[in-house]
Amino acid sequence: MTDSEQEDPRGELVIRTLAMPADTNPAGDIFGGWLLAKMDIAGGVLARNKGSGRVATVAVDTMTFYNPVFVGDVVCCYADMVRIGRTSMTVHIQAWAQRDAEGARVKVTEGVFTYVAIDENRKPRPVEG
Repeated sequence: MTDSEQEDPRGELVIRTLAMPADTNPAGDIFGGWLLAKMDIAGGVLARNKGSGRVATVAVDTMTFYNPVFVGDVVCCYADMVRIGRTSMTVHIQAWAQRDAEGARVKVTEGVFTYVAIDENRKPRPVEG
């Protein structure tokens, strides 16, 4: 058993989705960009809720891939607010894959994303949450 199988997910479950054949890279594994996009959506949902409105992704500060995602895996993204500034929010996001019907899971990646609260003119605004 690896370290990623011994720990629990960090943060709240924000999205869950199924990895499909159309999401594969030439080697047949799920494309890393697909996974990064799902994580960005999860972090954006948390930031929108905490920031009481529209947000924009401004940085992916770190991204670490631990294990591949396979077709048929249920990918669960967990998000945890790390910091709230005047206009920005830093969110730690983990992606876990459920590999079988029994729900065995493995951490596949994690990263730190930064979002900025924006107004109707797409200009930074104070975080209200």
